[in-house]
Amino acid sequence: QVRLVESGGNLVQSGGSLRLSCAYSGLPLNYAAIGWFRQAPRRGRVGVSCITKGDGRKSYADSVKGRFTISRDNANNTVYLQMDSLKPEDTAVYYCAITPFTDCLGGYDYWGQGTQVTVSS
Repeated sequence: QVRLVESGGNLVQSGGSLRLSCAYSGLPLNYAAIGWFRQAPRRGRVGVSCITKGDGRKSYADSVKGRFTISRDNANNTVYLQMDSLKPEDTAVYYCAITPFTDCLGGYDYWGQGTQVTVSS
């Protein structure tokens, strides 16, 4: 029933921009936040950004702070990740997921399939 679908990944040049979308449906009523994660080849999955359901509070990993912006469109059941000033180090598969915890630190029960972002130097 829960569905999260990422889109918007592409091949871009260093310094360019992309906007990723996470379209969701069937989320449980107790979900508290939606997070963006990324995983580069041979690396673990790491948190990028998070936005809470209740008050829209936003958080970012230090590596993307000032370059990425998370937002939501409640009418269209979509969370966005605007990525500016992209660097080759941002190359990864990007995932969205939901958690019942407002601290965004864990409890991500459902995940999308991911969308590939490749930043060329």
